[in-house]
Amino acid sequence: MSDPFLIGETMTGGYGNGPDILHACTIAVELGEIAVIVGPNGAGKSTAMKAIFGMLALRQGSVQLDGEDISQLNPQDRVVKGMGFVPQNSNIFSSMTVEENLEMGAFIRTDDFSGTLDQVYDLFPILREKRHQVAGELSGGQRQQVAVGRALMTQPKVLMLDEPTAGVSPIVMDELFDRIIEVARTGIPILMVEQNARQALEIADKGYVMVQGRNAYTDTGKNLLADPDVRKSFLGG
Repeated sequence: MSDPFLIGETMTGGYGNGPDILHACTIAVELGEIAVIVGPNGAGKSTAMKAIFGMLALRQGSVQLDGEDISQLNPQDRVVKGMGFVPQNSNIFSSMTVEENLEMGAFIRTDDFSGTLDQVYDLFPILREKRHQVAGELSGGQRQQVAVGRALMTQPKVLMLDEPTAGVSPIVMDELFDRIIEVARTGIPILMVEQNARQALEIADKGYVMVQGRNAYTDTGKNLLADPDVRKSFLGG
């Protein structure tokens, strides 16, 4: 059996000299797959994502992308290797136009990226319509589309999303999830942290339920939704 395309394996670590937040936690995603990390507040979900992206040093464990150990690389170098990361907060340049934001996403590229820009506009038609508008004037859901689009401009090998539906309406959440499914269908694996656990697991090929920095449950999204213990503890019954 081949190794997963992206794996943070037995990750233990925290921020600076602080206590460990992650405890031998393993998160992986395969090509073309949507993997979601869910769990209660303070479970370490976003910390696990940041550890995979290199935003905190691991005391134990490793991160491998496409068969290469990238544990020692900084976040910028991980982007060059093929990681696209969309943080939960401060993920757009609010004073720039939509199109300028997307062009900023192509900062590591030296080729003609106009074709990728067209692909992003095809995926998010509202951004084409508002491409000359200042991004800070957009709705929350539209700003999230800009953030995801900008990450796609790097032509990532894997896309990582930290709570992409935070603060948006249920209708916008459904639309964002539809777009995320479309991205996955292009072959790009997606790793996502989500507070809306039930909805996220419905679109997930694989789900990780984290509790206190550890893997509590790992299974397909469908099986986790059907698991009575998971339903009772994390999905409201």
